[in-house]
Amino acid sequence: MGEVLQEHGGAALLPGSCRSHRGVTSSPVEVGTCKRTLAASVTQAFFCLLLCVPWGSSCPPSCQCTERAGAKAVVCSSRHLEEIPEDIPRDAVFLKLDTNSITRIPGDAFRHLSLLEELDLSRNAIEQIEAAAFRGVAARLRTLDLSGNRIRSIPKEALLALNADLRLANNPWHCGCALQEVLWEARLDPASVRDITCHTAPREELVGKPLLQVLDAGVDLCGARRGTPDVAVLVTMFGWFAMVIGYLICYVRHNQEDACKRMDYLRALPGTQGHADTSGTAATTAATTTATTAATTAL
Repeated sequence: MGEVLQEHGGAALLPGSCRSHRGVTSSPVEVGTCKRTLAASVTQAFFCLLLCVPWGSSCPPSCQCTERAGAKAVVCSSRHLEEIPEDIPRDAVFLKLDTNSITRIPGDAFRHLSLLEELDLSRNAIEQIEAAAFRGVAARLRTLDLSGNRIRSIPKEALLALNADLRLANNPWHCGCALQEVLWEARLDPASVRDITCHTAPREELVGKPLLQVLDAGVDLCGARRGTPDVAVLVTMFGWFAMVIGYLICYVRHNQEDACKRMDYLRALPGTQGHADTSGTAATTAATTTATTAATTAL
């Protein structure tokens, strides 16, 4: 009786094609063949599952992953995050990290997200952005929102490689040359440009004013930086000019002293009093002429 039950129980686990109309296999050989067929089918199904499921598609515990128009959207809003999650799916197209406590964007933070098109980092506590922060996403990124953070300055290298619309409003910006260069060369979202305000600035009268208004008034925030080399050039030129003038003065005095010594020597000779006067005058004139010519050539 036990053997019969064991046979019935084992047969119940086999696929329908391996059982007779009564639910019992016809022979032990057929049972073994069916078991091997079943094992091969399970193995094939397992490998197919591994190949069909894309790697990196798991969702971080602190985020919610959904499909939006056939593209993966990863939403990590208001999750008290202090840094960017490292396990964001590689096939993410939309990534929202807004309303968290993220303080910095390190280099290569999104390099593995080659399909990313929209990145929202607004309303965080970001103070530092490294030059290579967005390396790897420049090709496809269309929107980058950095508004509502604590950003005072940003390396232009971090943004100029992007083709995305930048939103930089509501940050405590320092209105200096670096920010002016970003505005000139980067691609800013027109709706948010007017909300970029000078929290600090080299000139006190610029504090509190919209940066766009400051630039429209003709203020060049890079003027002080460009003026420094000009002053250095002027100082160098003045130094060389003073050296040339000093050299000419010494040269003229030296020639005059030589002429005077020669004239005194000629006067001391007997019978050459009148000739000495004439020669001394000629020597002095020649020395003066030579010095004048040298000064003209040097200038």
